[in-house]
Amino acid sequence: MHAWIARLASLKLTLFILIALGAGILMSYAEWMSGTWALAVPLALFALNLMAAVASKPAFRRQKALLIFHLGLIAIVLLLVAGRLTYLKGSVELSEGEEFDGQLTSFEAGPWHWWNLGRVHFSNEGFRIAYAPGVVRDKTRNMVRYADAEGREQHAEIGDQQPLVLSGYRFYTSPNKGFAPTFFWQPASGGPASLGTVHLPSYPLNEYKQAREWQLPGTGIRVWTMLQFDEVILKQDGPSEFRLPREHKVVVHIGDLRRELQPGDAIELPQGRLVYDGLRTWMGYAVFYDWTIHWMLVVCMITVAALGWHLWRKFSARPWDA
Repeated sequence: MHAWIARLASLKLTLFILIALGAGILMSYAEWMSGTWALAVPLALFALNLMAAVASKPAFRRQKALLIFHLGLIAIVLLLVAGRLTYLKGSVELSEGEEFDGQLTSFEAGPWHWWNLGRVHFSNEGFRIAYAPGVVRDKTRNMVRYADAEGREQHAEIGDQQPLVLSGYRFYTSPNKGFAPTFFWQPASGGPASLGTVHLPSYPLNEYKQAREWQLPGTGIRVWTMLQFDEVILKQDGPSEFRLPREHKVVVHIGDLRRELQPGDAIELPQGRLVYDGLRTWMGYAVFYDWTIHWMLVVCMITVAALGWHLWRKFSARPWDA
């Protein structure tokens, strides 16, 4: 048993693990293997290597500060492994007034992430963004509505640095936002009408590309939609604010049919009736989950304090005859 611990505590094994960790990072960047396992496996072995070293070296037990420091290192490595296996990074877009339904637009997650997004609900209540001259984006102020743990309705303002935290998931606003034409679709078959929004490309990044193709629900009909307005929303020579244009029209192409629509206008099709309801905004959110963050902060503080304690004891001045 002791021989196995001694082998596990070997510095040669430490060197091998560090080489494996470096190789894993390179392979991950080259996309030859999963970044999660490329980091998690070497780090888990490193934690075992450190634990064996602490268990087999009497010097650690004689010096409490050194022991706490190494236990802290072990905890940091284990938290890194746990975080990598359970993290989530994603994004989602919500129109003004739309409620988050637990579905992400894109994401990457650790293999052991416990998907609780279905328990998260909040609504985008609209946002304000001021711009400095030169179209330099300032702070984003996004109002959201959600229910707290007791089911009470709450309102909050979030931004790029101020997240909405629900069930451990952190929702931040992002630079991605834009205009969203809204349509009602009433099928000719008599089914229920549906309300939907079309998220046009991010504005002002795609100022001159405000068009998108989409599909009518329950049909194979493709609809090309473009937003047109003449006024300047964001000014180069002065302060301004992101807002809806005061006047606009939506150009719609369905096959050979071309129509220019104002709010309330409709297009009659054999398959149903398409009504342009009006223009809204949409906001893109960055979603992040990592339960280890706060524990990592606490452990790092203890570890640094232990290292300081050890160094102070080692190098503090002592009388020659002490």
